[in-house]
Amino acid sequence: MFTGLIETMGTVRSIDPTPAGVRLAIDPGTWDYHPRPGDSIAVSGCCLTVAGGGPGGSGAPGFAFDVIPETLRKTILGGLTPGSRVNLEHSLRADSLLGGHFVQGHVDGVGEVTGVEKGEEWRVRVRPPADLMRFMAPKGSVSLDGVSLTIADLSVEEGWIEVALIPTTLEITTLGELEPGDRLNIEADILAKTVVHHLEHYAAR
Repeated sequence: MFTGLIETMGTVRSIDPTPAGVRLAIDPGTWDYHPRPGDSIAVSGCCLTVAGGGPGGSGAPGFAFDVIPETLRKTILGGLTPGSRVNLEHSLRADSLLGGHFVQGHVDGVGEVTGVEKGEEWRVRVRPPADLMRFMAPKGSVSLDGVSLTIADLSVEEGWIEVALIPTTLEITTLGELEPGDRLNIEADILAKTVVHHLEHYAAR
């Protein structure tokens, strides 16, 4: 479980094929966090398990993760290349402050950026997969590439959501680099998914 409050941006060092998928190595930069193998880290919103250190073994700088084909197909991780920047967040402790919202790190789908408005108010418009729109609500929560955000506007008919980004988010996450045509991981709010699932499958019984 995560909060959607990004700790730092990391850089992909290498992506090497393995029998189980790929070994993804990430340089966390100056992030002073030292996970153990088996710990969970959200990489641009996708919960991954630390498998060891970076390239060259457990003593090398950075973190390494084993990413399976299912994850590569259904998230933006399959499109990463060396040099790509990613958002990083360690898992939530039971006694942690919850400044964002509950983010599971289970990506629901990949959306496309359809517009970026830069200026006094920085807004990003995203087209989620059609089946995710039923979980989107005005002023509701959504995770985009692991960042906890509030939906500022949406159109159910046209199938888009819009978020407003504050300067801090632009500075410390990859969202400030987004341009039309970019793809990003989307995780809908777990509370919205639970309510919609109940209404669709049990409320009429």
